[in-house]
Amino acid sequence: MSQSEGGYSNFLSEIEAEYEQSQRSLKEVELMLDQSQNELSKLSQRNASVTTNLQQIQSQFDSMPREDIRSAYNAALDAQQRVLVMRSQLEKLQSDQSNLKKKLMLLDQVQKLLNVLPGGLPSGNGEKKFGGSSAMLEMMINAQESERQRLSRQMHDGPAQALSNFIVQAEIASRLFDLDEVKAKTELENLKNSAMSTFKKVRNFIAELRPMMLDDLGLLPTVRRYVDIFREQNGLEVSLSIKGMEKRFESYLEVMIFRAIQELMGNALRHNQDQAVKIQLNVQIVIEDAFIKLIVADNGKGFDIEEANKSGGLGIKVIRERVEMLGGYLDVDSAPGQGSRITIQVPVVASMLNAEA
Repeated sequence: MSQSEGGYSNFLSEIEAEYEQSQRSLKEVELMLDQSQNELSKLSQRNASVTTNLQQIQSQFDSMPREDIRSAYNAALDAQQRVLVMRSQLEKLQSDQSNLKKKLMLLDQVQKLLNVLPGGLPSGNGEKKFGGSSAMLEMMINAQESERQRLSRQMHDGPAQALSNFIVQAEIASRLFDLDEVKAKTELENLKNSAMSTFKKVRNFIAELRPMMLDDLGLLPTVRRYVDIFREQNGLEVSLSIKGMEKRFESYLEVMIFRAIQELMGNALRHNQDQAVKIQLNVQIVIEDAFIKLIVADNGKGFDIEEANKSGGLGIKVIRERVEMLGGYLDVDSAPGQGSRITIQVPVVASMLNAEA
């Protein structure tokens, strides 16, 4: 067996071992998920019972001893907090379950791909390279995990924290009703405003994860909506131009192009926040019969391409790998002080949806 064949065989073994480990982890998570759901059900029943008791006490508020009232409120707060903690744990387990299922799907796809390419994945120069496929897989998984961690932090610092505050605000309003109805109404108004703000944040997070428009209406309407939201949220000048006949594409291609737009626009924002001049973004989509081209340009501070290739983040690298796997190319044109221009071109296969239209 040659060195390359031995390395390829080892890589297959590593993929199989990772797949089996992920299956075991998924079973453990699903077991913990069942246990947590049962515990949440018990806590919810207890919370309902405590709430009923609290309502009975409120109906007899004037005649009840203050110690009994205090105990009932403390029991209600404790029950609510326990339910909140258990729900958070349940959401974490559900997220872990979803991530493991996605990982298993990815590993399964890699196994199938490697099985039909027994010599390894072909590199750009036509030679077979095992190391490149391993690095690409690791890069893609790391990029996905990095994005999940970012969204997890945003959810924790935003909606999750806001939900905790809702409980406190609701408790304050409840107590104020017996003391000062005006202040209680003000507190409820603040609670309503906070809820509306949190709802908008959650909706934006959902749109970032997987816009429903992408499945229902396709790439171009989703990009238009995303550009409008991006412009409104960040106060940047963003122009969008679309040339060619609008149509649907295969789902994988629409997702890849949309994710590339998200990443490139986000990069332009992150790397130019300290600029004195207002950043201008230009997004162009050109649709031809045989290919689709995406150009994202900005007037920011730019960068040295060679240095960026050595120390750049995962975003561009993952986009490049995905584009090249689809038979396309990615070109970077930038220099310090001269902004940047990223061009992506991939061959297309029109979706069957076009034939049905």
